[in-house]
Amino acid sequence: MKTALEAIRAAAQQELSQIADAKALEGLRVKYLGKKGELTAILKQMGSLSAEERPIIGQLANEVRADIEARMEACQRELKARLQEQQLKNETLDVTMPGKRNVIGNKHPLNLVLDEIKEIFLGMGFDIVSGPEVEYDYYNFEALNIPKNHPARDTQDTFYINDNIVLRTQTSPCQIRTMETRKPPIRVIAPGRVYRSDAVDATHSPLFHQIEGLVVDKGVTMADLKGTLETFAKILYGPDAKTRFRPHHFPFTEPSAEMDVMCFHCHGEGCRLCKGEGWIEILGCGMVHPKVLQNCGIDPEVYSGFALGMGLERVAMRRYNIDDLRLFYENDVRFLSQF
Repeated sequence: MKTALEAIRAAAQQELSQIADAKALEGLRVKYLGKKGELTAILKQMGSLSAEERPIIGQLANEVRADIEARMEACQRELKARLQEQQLKNETLDVTMPGKRNVIGNKHPLNLVLDEIKEIFLGMGFDIVSGPEVEYDYYNFEALNIPKNHPARDTQDTFYINDNIVLRTQTSPCQIRTMETRKPPIRVIAPGRVYRSDAVDATHSPLFHQIEGLVVDKGVTMADLKGTLETFAKILYGPDAKTRFRPHHFPFTEPSAEMDVMCFHCHGEGCRLCKGEGWIEILGCGMVHPKVLQNCGIDPEVYSGFALGMGLERVAMRRYNIDDLRLFYENDVRFLSQF
């Protein structure tokens, strides 16, 4: 039995020296130290030994078990270290290799132009304000001197949620809210999405973007309005940009005007884009109606002001020589990637 124990020790030592992975090590443990292992089989024969041999063989059996267990633990540590080394080798990064370029999108052309317009007006001392797109009838119409029987209130022109709530048709309600909460002098622009029941064509859409401007102070005149807008047009379109002002009517301004920019497509000769006129309407403007100032608690005998409103899409079309507004909303990457 003593010889058998030494043979088990030698065999286990030999096999442990050739172990390649954790699975083989576990198999070796079961082979020698398991319930049906070779060492366990020897220990089961202890009952057949004499009283003098039993303690000697028992001590030797414990030494063999301890020796095999110690070697297995050492082997396990070595396998773990070897595995970790291999993982580190496999996961090593070559910092000299060029990185993968992250493909990112471009800003939408409308956002590019909006950012330019914001910078122009911020440079002239304006603040930027915003308001809700779902608006009360009062702020969208009544406070702007638009009576109940005005054509703009027709459901063919305006999207109604109910009798008192609409999708705003302009960002002018932001001007009313500003005048209600601020005291003059006031100098703000209000960009944002607006909604009108228009048929889709090259220059119209039921959803579009508008930028409203408002100045209220003592001594503000029509000359201030024209000077501001001509400065804006020449900064945005270049010093050769040609503009003209035409008399118009808006319920919330008096006098009122529309500003046109010479058609960039035909340079004034007339084409499909400008509908043969040679000019493209860019914005409406005028001096703030005294009744609108009164509605907001501002004394029109002391203060005056001017307001303006422009469609962002039309400005962007003039800025980038685009002849169809629908291109902005079709999500054609071939179009958008140009900007």
